[in-house]
Amino acid sequence: MTSTAPANLAFMDAFPTPGEAQWRAAVDKVLKGADFEKKLVGRTTDGIRIEPLYEAAREEGARPLRAKAGRWRVAARVDHPDAAEAAKLALSDLEGGADSLGLAFAGAPAAHGFGLQATTVEALDEVLGGVMLDLVRLRLDPAPGGRKQALLLADLAEKRGHAPSSLQIDFGMEPIGVLASSGALAVQLPELGKRIAETIATLKSRGFTGPFLAADGRIWHEAGATEAQELGAVLATAVTYLRLLEAEGFPLAEARDAISFTLVADADEFVTVAKLRAARLLWNRVQRACGLEPEPVFIHAETAWRSLTRRDPWVNLLRGTIAAFSAGVGGADSIGVQPFTAALGLPDGFARRIARNTQLILLEEANLWRVADPAAGAGGFEALTQALCEQGWRKFQDLEVESSGDLTGIVGALANGHIQKGLSRERDARAKAIATRREPITGTSEFPNLSEASVSVLALPSAALAESAGNSAITVEALPSIRLAEPFEALRASADIAEAAGERPKAFLATLGPIAGFTARSGFARNLFEAGGIAAPSGDGFAKAGATDLDGLVAAFRASGAKLACLCGSDEAYATEAVPAAKALTAAGATVWLAGRPGEQEAALREAGVTNFVFAGCDAVAVLQEALAVAISPISTNKG
Repeated sequence: MTSTAPANLAFMDAFPTPGEAQWRAAVDKVLKGADFEKKLVGRTTDGIRIEPLYEAAREEGARPLRAKAGRWRVAARVDHPDAAEAAKLALSDLEGGADSLGLAFAGAPAAHGFGLQATTVEALDEVLGGVMLDLVRLRLDPAPGGRKQALLLADLAEKRGHAPSSLQIDFGMEPIGVLASSGALAVQLPELGKRIAETIATLKSRGFTGPFLAADGRIWHEAGATEAQELGAVLATAVTYLRLLEAEGFPLAEARDAISFTLVADADEFVTVAKLRAARLLWNRVQRACGLEPEPVFIHAETAWRSLTRRDPWVNLLRGTIAAFSAGVGGADSIGVQPFTAALGLPDGFARRIARNTQLILLEEANLWRVADPAAGAGGFEALTQALCEQGWRKFQDLEVESSGDLTGIVGALANGHIQKGLSRERDARAKAIATRREPITGTSEFPNLSEASVSVLALPSAALAESAGNSAITVEALPSIRLAEPFEALRASADIAEAAGERPKAFLATLGPIAGFTARSGFARNLFEAGGIAAPSGDGFAKAGATDLDGLVAAFRASGAKLACLCGSDEAYATEAVPAAKALTAAGATVWLAGRPGEQEAALREAGVTNFVFAGCDAVAVLQEALAVAISPISTNKG
């Protein structure tokens, strides 16, 4: 709030320096009695306050940054089930500016039903045909059979004659993440530690430098985790790997160097930036607690799967851009942008090119990489980073004290259901926010486009899942992978089925009074109905002599072929015309709703035939389910 004028801006001393009290007085004057907390203070899903104004942050020592300054890696996923097509897409990505490839085998959660079918060195060689392994960074997406895939990639590198130490490979073994997503682990933890240690020792003896293990936040994020929950789970996973390796004789420094992080970049810019910065601070704290001098962890960021939409997928370009920008500002070492059609199927070359170019523009034109920590010193970012550190550490500690029999830490928390219950609560809370449109989804729950053009994806069957490991030593309730838009997409799908069978469901907007009086509520109602795939065309209304031509209104309803009519007008029009209009429409066979809260008129309106009220904050998903049931129902007997 306060500052000292630089010497070359001495004239600034002529102006008084405002303080917080003065600012607050000015704000209260504008608010005119409105609640400051409700109007200007936001909260994250973890309950962290987002203030409208922050003081400049004070210097508190060096901030942990990336190991190497400069450009982040532009990552692309290789997940086409056909080896030749996978190779073609991978080369196109590299020629188009990507310099990192993520290999997603069948069964990998990140493959979302697709994935590489390569099970031999020869097949993997075909997938990476033409790819110069020593010029790109490779990373394996966590999947069942991760140890076999890691060794397979190592065999390929040696077959091609590469010096292993010259390659940049993240082998991505993540058995805890696989346990969480699949619900099963083939062996008990001591045996798991032994196998991991043997695999890492084998790879290191052959000259590979790793990292070898991944603490992957995507599993938790797709199951509904908040930012603090994701941070806590990633830390708890990494610490479990430290313990397993230490028990097998690995020095802690060597075990630490074997681990990388994968975090999700979401469309909330401030929170994403703060989350990545907090992850480095938290990992430093873990290292110090282990008696180690902190070293930077490699962080791969990927834009959020759960924020992708099937409807109006072009909006995913905006979400991906914000998320990629935030990951770059937050200090990610590599970034993968989900192609905008990923929720619809396997993305084609065009969607992959747009995903690459999103990052290339941020790198080449916006030059984000030229500043090591763009958020440093900004009061808002520093405060949010610190708050996420506190919340993330608390979530980490909560997981550390959990147990189930001999299982402790995050595995114990999965086995006893602690994690599943916590994530379920978060999913329910967010689902309510989505349903009431308190958390809007542009193009889906808000501003839907019923005439949107279709986009192309590669027409392929889903890949066969990886082979089961057989009998499982540890079983837990598997975490779901969700997208936030799914409830509204299900409604749209039902409407599309009805349209394919005959005609798109529709609602008649029964507007009262002049355009100026009904526009606000008719616009609200149309937006609401179209979010469920229900057409709700509006016109100039039925104004006549300062009131409403009810005969014209009823005639238009009958001509529309709709079964549902929604009254839309001003409070003044409702006071005088809603009851007679509802009676007339009900007599004409309509199911009548009203846009707005009923207030004191509710009893009279219901008696006149109004059966439901739609308003800002109502459960839009439930309302639209009911609306579809009415709109698709058999035509009722005409009562007119």
